[in-house]
Amino acid sequence: MTPRARANETVTWPEANARRLARQHLSAPAPGLSPAEAAGAMLGTHAQVLSAAELSVGLRGEGLTRTDVRTALWAEDPARRTLVKTFGPRGTVHLLPAAELPLWTGALSSVPTGPNPFPQDTRMTPEQVEEVVAAIGAELTGAELTVDELSDEVVARTGPWAGDLVMPGFQTMWPRWRQVLHLAGHRGALAYAPNRGRRAAYTNPGYTPLPGPEAQAALVERYLSAYGPATPAHFARWLAAPKRWAEELFASLAAAGSIEEVAFEDAGPAWVVAGDTDFPADPVRGVRLLPYFDAFAIASQPRERLFPGRAYERALAGGQAGNYPVLLVDGTVAGVWHQRRSGKRIAVTVEPLEPLPARRLRALEDEVERVGAVMEGRAELTVGVVSVGAHA
Repeated sequence: MTPRARANETVTWPEANARRLARQHLSAPAPGLSPAEAAGAMLGTHAQVLSAAELSVGLRGEGLTRTDVRTALWAEDPARRTLVKTFGPRGTVHLLPAAELPLWTGALSSVPTGPNPFPQDTRMTPEQVEEVVAAIGAELTGAELTVDELSDEVVARTGPWAGDLVMPGFQTMWPRWRQVLHLAGHRGALAYAPNRGRRAAYTNPGYTPLPGPEAQAALVERYLSAYGPATPAHFARWLAAPKRWAEELFASLAAAGSIEEVAFEDAGPAWVVAGDTDFPADPVRGVRLLPYFDAFAIASQPRERLFPGRAYERALAGGQAGNYPVLLVDGTVAGVWHQRRSGKRIAVTVEPLEPLPARRLRALEDEVERVGAVMEGRAELTVGVVSVGAHA
């Protein structure tokens, strides 16, 4: 694509969207891209549904498969584990590049939190929070424990109060200490280990977080490089952070000359990394399928431009992105889809919001074939209504 420098002109939505797609390796899969590089390009891969994370990563690299992602995560030789499954933006489970964990933990652990969401009789004091995080880090150092094993050790180290069953979770009650599980991840004291049977396991990844201000500045620059132009409100929403804190952080980085302001269509003043003002002049073309919780669908703003018209109602769950796998046509959401696996067979149903012409159907067939290759199965396309509801 031909770049076009923007000085004092307004950056249009098509230009911003084209650059984001290119930097996400969604314009075309990148030859030689590793799973860690793919996850880094999208600023972490949402992994609440691990198969969706495998597909998010695999679709961005030429020839990548789910086995490549699993090897990067769980290789028997720890030196080959280039991805880490841990708690990322918004406190949700993500795949992050192992080499970037000091940056992520330094940034996430220093983001101010909002009001305590738990009832008064469920909460922990600040001192208890520190006790539990220290206990988690100590017990997981050099060990891999299931959550039940970890719970026993945390309670033994801190006291019976940590084991009080006061936390609602999946039709049962969890012990009090589990309300800071994600915080332990943000502090670098906890990450996922290979499952033990069907049980999740955890370990201490052994990374030291970068200092907070340094890590926050680096994360803003990474975010603007991937998703800019963007406003502090966009950044705060992506990170689930206070808007005023984000505004102050952007102001400090602007004063330091690290980021610069541009005019962004429909969003008003927005920001890019200083000097990063080239945008593609050519329009986005092509058909893409993105799985549940793909980072591009979640982070791109303004959301109503990525989900125009009927797509905003059909492909979002109450305005929340990620709960439906989406069909992209020429860079915007134009439908939803679903896959159902049985052995090697993967039945893919795609529901376009408008009828697709013959050339788009052929492109969609090619994309479905790519889904099958990434997931190491045989994908078969049906164009029709997706009856499955939004993912919780």
